[in-house]
Amino acid sequence: MLNPDTGSYYVEYLRSIETVALSNAVQATLTPVRSSDEIERVLAALGKEPGGGLIVLPSAPITAHSQLIIDLAARYRLPATYAFRRYAMQGGLISYGVNLLSLFRQAAAYVNRVLKGEKPTELPVQAPTKFELVINVKTARQLGLHIPPLLLARADEVIE
Repeated sequence: MLNPDTGSYYVEYLRSIETVALSNAVQATLTPVRSSDEIERVLAALGKEPGGGLIVLPSAPITAHSQLIIDLAARYRLPATYAFRRYAMQGGLISYGVNLLSLFRQAAAYVNRVLKGEKPTELPVQAPTKFELVINVKTARQLGLHIPPLLLARADEVIE
């Protein structure tokens, strides 16, 4: 699920998703949504399909509807994964993505360097280096899912 109006950032996500889906004999379907009505319609339809699940790609318009998406995923018993910790904290099943606090710290360090006179154009581009996996076991139980102990052991945080 993504909002296509937020640019083409999601192309790299889609490549990764399609590659993994193909290697696991899973069909991935791109689902663009722009409003809460579209989100409700898409999740209701997906909930009728056996074995369905959801990957919610990050964007501000999607984040604005985060609680709606989490609630509908629970209602239609859809396992879903999200890009940010806050989704799992709000009741989503799993989040895996960049640690936003770490990114903000990196940005603050860059602001400090610019304020001390360095030219922004001469600063190196940095990619995120800290990612986190958060699993909501309570949500997993509600969905009737068993999370393997090895995955729980690898999680940065497990919500009971």
